[in-house]
Amino acid sequence: MAGQTVTRADLCEAVYQKIGLSRTESSKLVEAVLDEICDAVARGENVKLSSFGSFVVRDKGERIGRNPKTGVEVPIEPRRVMVFKPSNVMKARINGQAGEGDEE
Repeated sequence: MAGQTVTRADLCEAVYQKIGLSRTESSKLVEAVLDEICDAVARGENVKLSSFGSFVVRDKGERIGRNPKTGVEVPIEPRRVMVFKPSNVMKARINGQAGEGDEE
């Protein structure tokens, strides 16, 4: 099943199937959770979901980059980036070792 992408609609459908809320309520629930995560990250807060992972905001300083086509050096502006760090539980699950790993 590698290569498939799970969309918002897929998440809404999963909530509908597993929880039993209406499709509209399921959609609103998924949107509310995603909005809250986005808002927290935009404020510079880290979001930690136990047994899943953390969304962490990092500041990257200015640096010199190079255009790979021309070789010309160009400054890369400082910016904030978001990274996802999977928990040990998630890493174990990805590697087929369900039940192993510490909760993070």
